Amino acid sequence: MSGKEITITAADGGEFMGYLAAPASGGDAGVVVIQEIFGVNAVMRGLTDGLAGEGFMALCPDLFWRQEPGIQITDQTDEEWARAFELFQGFDLEKGVADLDSTIETLRGLEGCSGKVGTVGFCLGGRLAYLTATRTHADAAVGYYGVALDEHVDETITSPLMLHVASEDEFSSKESQAKVRAALEGNPKVTLHDYEGHGHAFARVGGEHYDKATADLANGRTVEFLKANLG
Repeated sequence: MSGKEITITAADGGEFMGYLAAPASGGDAGVVVIQEIFGVNAVMRGLTDGLAGEGFMALCPDLFWRQEPGIQITDQTDEEWARAFELFQGFDLEKGVADLDSTIETLRGLEGCSGKVGTVGFCLGGRLAYLTATRTHADAAVGYYGVALDEHVDETITSPLMLHVASEDEFSSKESQAKVRAALEGNPKVTLHDYEGHGHAFARVGGEHYDKATADLANGRTVEFLKANLG
């Protein structure tokens, strides 16, 4: 599966890149893939290709474009981690959600898209996926090990939401996880999956905490959830 880069127009008039991968068939649901703090890199493109392979039109937008377009770094060196955290600290959350809203509507309007669009996000993208379920018209959302979710538990969830929670996530404290669980358990729109003993980014191929079996389990749940809610 190979994709291509397209141009997305932001609500405030700017333009940014999105990596689009589409299956051969038409009339497919769309999925916006939301990046980690390393940009639209090989890992994110691989995840986007993988979702296209499952039958979705998948689009991964460059959410760091307002700071520096075209970021593609890895988690393999201290220098890249430093740059990634710098970009994370400089990220405007409100504008990021607005750019995701623009991406969702762009994908919804592409030829071959059924009109149903979900989101899947990782790390920073996991937080943003949660916010697409409260602040956009996404039809479903999935967040992997989202950070700072406890800051948003008072927001109303308007679309089906699945969260993959790493119990030993070094970027999400036990207290934060407990607050999120207390707020969301019992909400019929929310599905929570815990991954005991696993750290942040257990689904990042090549990462320190990557665990293939656990990633495969979570990814299978994601695809099943998206197909159920975007069909």
